[in-house]
Amino acid sequence: MRLRFATEDDAAVLADVHGKAFDSAWTAPDIARLMTILGGFALVAEDEGIVGFVLARSVGGEAEILTLAVAPWARRRGVGAALVEAVAVHAGAGGSKALFLEVAADNQAAVGVYLKTGFKQAGLRRAYYSRPGAAAVDALVLRRALNSRPS
Repeated sequence: MRLRFATEDDAAVLADVHGKAFDSAWTAPDIARLMTILGGFALVAEDEGIVGFVLARSVGGEAEILTLAVAPWARRRGVGAALVEAVAVHAGAGGSKALFLEVAADNQAAVGVYLKTGFKQAGLRRAYYSRPGAAAVDALVLRRALNSRPS
């Protein structure tokens, strides 16, 4: 597996991966726009093509993972954790002191990756994610300190 920064030319493939990972997919123009906003960037994982990506931004001393998607056939191979670590390194090198994200409380695989990579729960957003034909799901707000010594 190889990690690299994504370009706007990757947006269509990233949208396809996102669509395979989530019920409600982001479009290529949305992804391209988020990569180019102030502090925005995306990293891709490649293994005979793009198998996953993370879209993030780092501004004002804080970083946020906006979305992380791994193709179903590439899961449970460390792709998600590798992408999270790459975001943490890049954001920390840019001066961010903390990395945040929101994740659906019922997405146990993703929650497991985030906890394994050093995130702790910092908050809860009740009924944050709507689901077609189902009850809304809470979002866990997770935080990971960057550039600090463990206590």
